[in-house]
Amino acid sequence: MKIFKIKYIAIAVASLLMVSCNNDDNMIEETSIDFSGTFVQEDQMGRPAVNTVFVSSDSKDAFNTTIPSQQGAMFQSMFQANLTGLSPAYANDGDANALGLDAATFTGLLATDVLNVSLDGTTTFYDGTNVLTGRALADDVITVELLLIFGGEDFSENPSLSNDNVDANDKEFSDSFPYLASPW
Repeated sequence: MKIFKIKYIAIAVASLLMVSCNNDDNMIEETSIDFSGTFVQEDQMGRPAVNTVFVSSDSKDAFNTTIPSQQGAMFQSMFQANLTGLSPAYANDGDANALGLDAATFTGLLATDVLNVSLDGTTTFYDGTNVLTGRALADDVITVELLLIFGGEDFSENPSLSNDNVDANDKEFSDSFPYLASPW
């Protein structure tokens, strides 16, 4: 009996909400948002996992609050030290990843933590040809990053470290905006 009552109460509430809604554009209330006060940037993650892996714990706050145009100069050497410590694929000077980027060049790119966007080409994190031209929802970003860090010149080095083995989203993406999969 309790479930029956709750169900009808929910239907009644939903009905009241629908009745109170209208399609009259003249009924729009103007509201303003108060942007006064002090705002602080707390986190920055243009490229997932890059900040997590390459920024040392004691530098996280500084990295997260540094504007991207200054990140390369301030953090590239830390990124390079952490990359060469993590990956034998960059053990020797001149070693490069599959993009042909040596440790200094690759970490210079990563240390500026922004998500690039191609306005006139393919939007992808990496599709075998296009690199860091944006990010599609289905892009396997973490595996791409692992391949570029551990995979060496042809993605064959360190195969056990070069894949997160998560090959797809657990639910289909929508064909309409906002394109995300429906919630569980």
